[in-house]
Amino acid sequence: MQMLIAEAETREQIASCYPVMRQLRPHFEEEETFLTQVERQRRGGYRMAFLREGNAVRAVAGYRFSESLHGGCFCYVDDLVTDQFSRSFGFGGALFDWLVENARAAGCGRFELDSGVQRFAAHRFYLTKRMIISSHHFSLEL
Repeated sequence: MQMLIAEAETREQIASCYPVMRQLRPHFEEEETFLTQVERQRRGGYRMAFLREGNAVRAVAGYRFSESLHGGCFCYVDDLVTDQFSRSFGFGGALFDWLVENARAAGCGRFELDSGVQRFAAHRFYLTKRMIISSHHFSLEL
């Protein structure tokens, strides 16, 4: 079957990503809350890409372009998830590679993401994709 990778730009496209994204972000119990949040973030530069095979969304990524004094222009991936029943078929890798190429085309010099310390399978995937663990991320709940 043919794979399609595209940016989710319409409300319908974003809604089609919800079942897969909810596997990574289960606190979005209602689709409408998710759609409202994504629309708000899009106004600040957030983008969502999806990989579709046939009629099914297999993988989803949320990302943004930004700049910092530390690294100049970079692409930051907020969310990257493959449907739990579609893992190990290359969908996540294809979407990851698309994101990297999209970042290069946008003039980014870095491609970054954070991953929870407990996500060992995701870490193996990122290391296979030649990413390095470049820092520790610290946070404080307010």
